[in-house]
Amino acid sequence: MAAEVISNATKRFASGAVVDLHLRWPLEPPGVLILFGPSGSGKSTVLRCLAGLERPEQGTIRFRDEVWADAERGYSMPPQARRVGFMFQDFALFPTHTVVGNIAYGLGALTAPDRDARIGEAVRLLHLEGLEDRRPRQLSGGQQQRVALARAIAMRPRLILLDEPLSALDAPTRMELRGGLRRLLRTLAIPSVVVTHDWEEALALGDTVAIMTNGRIVQIGPPAAVFNAPRDVDVARIVGMETVVAGQCTAYADGLATVEAGGVRLLALSSGDPGPEVYACIRAEDVIVEPLGVAATSARNHLRGTIRSVTPMSALVSLEIDCGFPLSATITRVAAEDLKLQAGSAVTAAIKAGAVHLIPREGAGATAGTRAHRGSG
Repeated sequence: MAAEVISNATKRFASGAVVDLHLRWPLEPPGVLILFGPSGSGKSTVLRCLAGLERPEQGTIRFRDEVWADAERGYSMPPQARRVGFMFQDFALFPTHTVVGNIAYGLGALTAPDRDARIGEAVRLLHLEGLEDRRPRQLSGGQQQRVALARAIAMRPRLILLDEPLSALDAPTRMELRGGLRRLLRTLAIPSVVVTHDWEEALALGDTVAIMTNGRIVQIGPPAAVFNAPRDVDVARIVGMETVVAGQCTAYADGLATVEAGGVRLLALSSGDPGPEVYACIRAEDVIVEPLGVAATSARNHLRGTIRSVTPMSALVSLEIDCGFPLSATITRVAAEDLKLQAGSAVTAAIKAGAVHLIPREGAGATAGTRAHRGSG
């Protein structure tokens, strides 16, 4: 049997919520699968079903040649038998245990020398030297995260499950540890499933991303492909396409579509005729703001507009521009100051044709296939 996770399972809750875990994901070569979506979409439930902490009411879950759950037979393999390393969102460290005591949890079946060797290996890998005798309250958030990871990997799991591993940390610490987490997962070479609702984390950590909404996986594939080419308008909004506007495709030739939206003409690259009714999706960072009458770029789209709002965001500024339709743009604070931008300023929004993603309107909301394909992160 192929080295895969194959799940066709359904978890139902007393509240009426339903999570459908329909997934086929290759385990070789070992990679990182990101479960991405808004809060309440069912991501953590998928992790708990894989870990054996929740039992599906319908269907099966298979890992390699093992059956982990079979609802029809009333069977669920115990969590400890699955050899899964699980890191909880709040780290769930034991407050009365030292760093070593937390890492040792779950290693009771080993001999003392083997247990010490595993602990030492995890301490070195997570750079916890000198912290062995401290308790969680004596550690920073980043140090607690590393202890929780060390505990998850010390048992040498066959699958690592991380539930929002960076969300409990402050923004600077998240940025600092994101790259380290990716390097660690590559070093371990253990298949890993990571839950996040932060698209920067998804792009940084994942080889494959599965988009979840309303308890279903609706698109799966390499992160860059999914984020740049969402299959429907729901996925477009989930992955942060700030501008989604309905339009009509009036012409298509040689891979270039002409779209009328809000009385404005847009040119978009398209691999095929998208059909007459479309959504045009544009990321805010792909919009270049120029002074009115200046065409400083080779972009095919130069839209005249008026700024409706200016919202500072740390080193960046978010703009809402009326171009016949509402258009979001993100530029640096320095650029906004140089251009003296404010509400009411007339500007030109330049957008490359390749930055305009078209989605047929009749396809909005359709269910995606859920077979994962290995891709680069």
